[in-house]
Amino acid sequence: MNNLLSLTTDAADQIKKILSNAPSGIDAVLVGIDKSGCSGYSYKLDFAKSSDLQNYEIIDQYGVRILIDPKATMFLLGSTMDYKTDKLSSRFVFENPNEKNTCGCGESFSI
Repeated sequence: MNNLLSLTTDAADQIKKILSNAPSGIDAVLVGIDKSGCSGYSYKLDFAKSSDLQNYEIIDQYGVRILIDPKATMFLLGSTMDYKTDKLSSRFVFENPNEKNTCGCGESFSI
């Protein structure tokens, strides 16, 4: 599916670092959504072995592979995954045009 999720080069570089230290056989990152947080949903990232997961959308960009949980597709449509670093933290962030609200700490969102 086109335009489901795109990556920035910063996100791709960080995913490459993470996958270089991943357990044997891991070749991708799985992106999903969980019901949690004060606003309703939060993003979930996990290691994935693409050959084990069927019917998942696959994003191949900048030399990394992202698998999208089918239950998260409607939440992520048109989103961009970035990696940001500041004085106190570093983390993946999602610029999601579907978000209506986010909580004060930025850990959860609503659609």
